[in-house]
Amino acid sequence: MSRLTTRRSAPGDHGSTKSQEQPKKREQPKHAEPEHQEQPEHPDRPERPDDQEHPERGAGTVLALGLGMLVVFAAVLTMLLAQSGAMAFRAAAAADLAALAAADAARGITPGEPCAVAADVARRNGARILNCSEGAGSTVQVRTELEIRTPVGGATGLARAGPPP
Repeated sequence: MSRLTTRRSAPGDHGSTKSQEQPKKREQPKHAEPEHQEQPEHPDRPERPDDQEHPERGAGTVLALGLGMLVVFAAVLTMLLAQSGAMAFRAAAAADLAALAAADAARGITPGEPCAVAADVARRNGARILNCSEGAGSTVQVRTELEIRTPVGGATGLARAGPPP
């Protein structure tokens, strides 16, 4: 329970609620130096209240730099993966063409040794033969690697070709 107290007014006060006390003035210590206005760093720019040093000042710049670096890193990674995919496609295409040419040579359609023909076709497509083997029924299996290597590694392709069934 709370108890309310009321103030009785003096005769002639007429219920005024003004306080009888005067507000205390803020006294400065006697040993304090007189206040002086600091000059702003930029005299042509008025000082604003938000010019004070805050612990988070510059955090937006650091965040923006971090996000920028993250975007650059993601772009570089995407480019490396795209380059690796393109190189793998080129290695597979070189293997396909080399295997088809070798299969034609194995069947006697074109002159030459099948693996020598495959090496020549692979060289023209910017690859070299890692493995070439002739199988039963004039089939040839060829594994190629591109001569140009990426920072991720080399691209290889594997293909097998032979007469139609």
